[in-house]
Amino acid sequence: MGFRFRKSIKLFPGIRINLSKSGVSASIGRPGATVNISGRGTRGTVGLPGTGISYSENLSRGTHPDASEPTQAPTPKPSTGTSMGTIIGWVFLLVCFFVIIGKVRG
Repeated sequence: MGFRFRKSIKLFPGIRINLSKSGVSASIGRPGATVNISGRGTRGTVGLPGTGISYSENLSRGTHPDASEPTQAPTPKPSTGTSMGTIIGWVFLLVCFFVIIGKVRG
């Protein structure tokens, strides 16, 4: 088991600075929908607060030394349309959005 360190500092409502052994990042958002920006890239996460269920996806690739670069270009796959994972991700995103909006309004 390795040594771990993580500290989150709230700057303003919805904006946090995160410190860890691997570097510094910033999180923007609220429980249920967050964007994290670091040297490793940008990552978006949506979830149902209090359930432990979430969906997270890399939105861009960073320049952090730990962000591995492929040694050779991957062979492009023929397009087979929209993947089931993408559809499930979008449906989950919409459900989370409506749940969060419902909690904000009522």
